[in-house]
Amino acid sequence: MPHPTAAALARVDEDAVRALPKAEVHVHLEGAFSLLDLLRLAKQNGVALPGPALTIFDVSTHDGFARPEVTTGGVAHGAGAAGLSGFLRFLDWQCSLVRTRQQAADVAYAFAARQTGSGVRYSDVIVNPTHWSLWRGRELELLDAFAGGFDEAEQDGLCRVGIAYSLLRGQSAAEAEDAVAALASARPRRVVALSIDGDEKTVGRTGEKFHDAFRTAAAAGLHRTVHAGESSGPEGVWDAIEMLGAERIDHGVRAIEDPALIRRLVDEGISLGVCPRSNVSLGIYPDWRSHPLPLLLDAGVAVTLNTDDPAPLGTALERDWAVAAEQFGFDLHDMAGFARRSIDASFADDDLKRDLRAELEETIGR
Repeated sequence: MPHPTAAALARVDEDAVRALPKAEVHVHLEGAFSLLDLLRLAKQNGVALPGPALTIFDVSTHDGFARPEVTTGGVAHGAGAAGLSGFLRFLDWQCSLVRTRQQAADVAYAFAARQTGSGVRYSDVIVNPTHWSLWRGRELELLDAFAGGFDEAEQDGLCRVGIAYSLLRGQSAAEAEDAVAALASARPRRVVALSIDGDEKTVGRTGEKFHDAFRTAAAAGLHRTVHAGESSGPEGVWDAIEMLGAERIDHGVRAIEDPALIRRLVDEGISLGVCPRSNVSLGIYPDWRSHPLPLLLDAGVAVTLNTDDPAPLGTALERDWAVAAEQFGFDLHDMAGFARRSIDASFADDDLKRDLRAELEETIGR
């Protein structure tokens, strides 16, 4: 890569970030509903909103950056106060508004459109069917409806999307194994990976419980990514690697507390899908400056920068990249590194990765 010019070292703004071809590898479909999506779905289904519409996405400030108000049952709570469990309940409410195949396809299409607006060329989007309460027993139908929306978006030239099917930590081993067996048998379109999400601190360690499900997923050719090292410590990351064969860790920030784990991540090239705004909003760290993102990079860990749940967090990928640049002193050269690692860490196919790498090099070489 050519030596960065003075222009490349200038302050990184959102327009500069949008111009970089990139992937996003840690983003939840459940956390990508805009306020307009919610209003439209509620109206279509004749559902009353849980309180004034604006309080659903009432954003207050925390050290100068957006922090959401999580609204459940008509009561608004700051995300830091409600914690991850309260936040997950809010996602359950959102997803309960999706009741038809067309509504599911529309949600998928809108996601791809918003990603495209951020300069994202490919996304591994996490879908946890346990949040979509009205589709229980019809999970494969829900996945197919999402795939239809993503197909239409790709045909229209929008961001390409692969689905990471996520288990919930509170599910039983039998439920997880049944879900993966169904995936392995049906091979739903666009499903590229198996994931786990949910509150580590509340549920506890789950690596042993899901070992067999992840082994089946690997045998079926699915990639593996695991939420770990967020609300609990490094032990969750160890379990994800050693018990679940994780190729990528979602969050993983608490790995910084264990030098041996950092060496393992570096030696094996296991990337971390880090989401600083989410970590700050949910109280994992008190502010951006306390976040270990620079320390992880300095240690040689392959870190990508992601939004997690952009809509309720009041953000978009280009905004979080620009804030990270301002907070940590990153320049456009550093941002190109994040873009390059995002492509490498994604579960896009080899041809798409090659094309995106070439597009990125052409962009930064201009």
